[in-house]
Amino acid sequence: MGRMTEKYESSNVVGGRRSRDEEHESRSGSDNMDAASGDDIEVSDRPPRKKRYHRHTPQQIQELESLFKECPHPDEKQRLELSKRLCLETRQVKFWFQNRRTQMKTQLERHENSILRQENDKLRAENMSIRDAMRNPMCTNCGGPALIGDVSLEEQHLRIENARLKDELDRVCALAGKFLGRPIPAMGPNSGLELGVGINGFGALAAVVPNDYAAPLPIMSPSKSTINNSNPMERSMYLELALAAMDELVKIAQTNEPLWVRGMEGGRQVLNREEYSRSFTPCIGMKPKGFAAEASRETGVVIINSLALVETLMDSSKWAEMFPSIVARATTTDVISNGMGGTRNGALQLMHAELQVLSPLVPVREVNFLRFCKQHAEGVWAVVDVSIVAIREPSAAYPSCRRLPSGCVVQDMPNGCCKVTWVEHGEYDENEVHEVYRPMINAGMGFGSQRWIATLQRQCECLAILMSSSSPSRDHTAAAITAGGRRSMLKLAQRMTNNFCAGVCASTLHKWNKLRAENVDEDVRVMTRKSVDDPGEPPGVVLSAATSVWLPVSPQKLFHFLRNEHLRSEWDILSNGGPMQEMAHIAKGQDHGNCVSLLRASAINSNQSNMLILQETCTDASGSLVVYAPVDIPAMHVVMNGGDSAYVALLPSGFAVVPDSPGTDGGSLLTVAFQILVNSLPTAKLTVESVETVNNLISCTVQKIKAALQCES
Repeated sequence: MGRMTEKYESSNVVGGRRSRDEEHESRSGSDNMDAASGDDIEVSDRPPRKKRYHRHTPQQIQELESLFKECPHPDEKQRLELSKRLCLETRQVKFWFQNRRTQMKTQLERHENSILRQENDKLRAENMSIRDAMRNPMCTNCGGPALIGDVSLEEQHLRIENARLKDELDRVCALAGKFLGRPIPAMGPNSGLELGVGINGFGALAAVVPNDYAAPLPIMSPSKSTINNSNPMERSMYLELALAAMDELVKIAQTNEPLWVRGMEGGRQVLNREEYSRSFTPCIGMKPKGFAAEASRETGVVIINSLALVETLMDSSKWAEMFPSIVARATTTDVISNGMGGTRNGALQLMHAELQVLSPLVPVREVNFLRFCKQHAEGVWAVVDVSIVAIREPSAAYPSCRRLPSGCVVQDMPNGCCKVTWVEHGEYDENEVHEVYRPMINAGMGFGSQRWIATLQRQCECLAILMSSSSPSRDHTAAAITAGGRRSMLKLAQRMTNNFCAGVCASTLHKWNKLRAENVDEDVRVMTRKSVDDPGEPPGVVLSAATSVWLPVSPQKLFHFLRNEHLRSEWDILSNGGPMQEMAHIAKGQDHGNCVSLLRASAINSNQSNMLILQETCTDASGSLVVYAPVDIPAMHVVMNGGDSAYVALLPSGFAVVPDSPGTDGGSLLTVAFQILVNSLPTAKLTVESVETVNNLISCTVQKIKAALQCES
């Protein structure tokens, strides 16, 4: 018995060690131990051999992932062939596939558990509501209170459901009348209403919408209704607010004078506040005290059709990807309706977004709002946003901003493009904005419609080039790059720019921690975060520092100075004091300023010769970006040959340039931002010297730019 007990305890120790090792392997993903796996460990008296860990290269991970998608369970012959091709041991390949299968199984189980948990909460809530209704039973004859014994359980449930459906029918008939533009009578008892009742509270429209209308609002399946958290009364208020906001948006988008008049500066359109107050009733109440109002309207032609644009706007992830410099983060918190007839017509959802101007001097705007989509005619759509603070928290304190009916009206054109009229209307606390940016924000240039339209046009033009099979005539390269490599470089540059935008402002997309240091300038914001298990970033402690300054230089002149590789040595310490050579150039639009470049500096020593600089430049009517990051030569060779760019680690830095006023003769507002790896250990503590070094780097860069452009300090 003693020997059996010792053997049992020994096996438990080894098994526990194996579980921890396997857990570490599945967490790391790209690290593999050069030791025996848990399946090969045998109980013995020998002490366990120390494990060594090896990090796979991006090319190895790409090959392994490619085979895993085709065959998650490779046989011994396939593993042997793969190990020879990747210069790995067969057991390393075996362990990688074991860990990858375990990781995928864990993700699936976690997703299923989340869905089941939400369904369980929903059933529990329904059960509680039925129990509450049963405490007050009604008499069958008189409809008054009755004892539970006088009414059967089934009959009581039917009466409760009947009363609820009657109230729902009256309310939905009124809303449907508004929706269709004509009164809808309530149906009789044989209307088949029970066939149209859905869990989202709008299924009753199936019984009241006439046949000449497209289709009833769909009844959401349980898999899609798990995020629906609003009660029926709240959803009805949402629909009424959405209809009123849609009506206001369409009128504002289509009406000219006297509602919109030409301003004195730049000829931009200005909303006539007196005419607006006479024409519209406030959807969400009066403007809070101390708030400033901004309104703008812009029209443009975009290389996209109306259906694709509507789908992009109604999907929070696609919306954030389309506007990375404006939308820091977006989530859909509640789906009230998915639309009618398999389209987005009638889709209504509750969303949360963080909107940003690329400057640490302008706070991020957090807003909860309804987004409603409606098709007005063939090829004509409208998408409207409106804040819901007056519904959900009427007695709570107002947030720092409110979104009045804003959005766009989209109309298809014969050439496959669409005409977009964008309206932005909001109210915000002006005291939270730095004085330097107040004129620009108040003029609607920070969060206004011009910025949305310009960004949409530029992004759609880039997507059209990305989807095309031929390269633009302006593309040139000194290095070998395939068509697949061209697409991989554009995707890598897009990820670099998105990470740059996320690091300038204190959005919640990344868990940034603000720092306060004595030796840091007042207008410099310093933040830090830990990078762990992200293949697109080097692991360790990342420090982000950003500041904004005003320069008496036109935005165009400043942008062309910063993007010129021949003048880079005047401000960039990575250039080693000499001009840079452009190894590759990929055009992203008709404007020469929209491109992706691969730069190489003149090397002073052998260590610097292994470093390239990936740079993306973007420009439109609302502003410009110059974003760059050092990259390894071996990693870029993989990308230029069409390899997966997701495993290329980079930390972006760069500049954002915007005009300081609507006029053409004003100066520029320049934002300088750096992201630097200060320690390769995520658990390391940030030192004062690291913060001072980054602060000095920003100050030195700004001074060099001023000196080069002959600006006064």
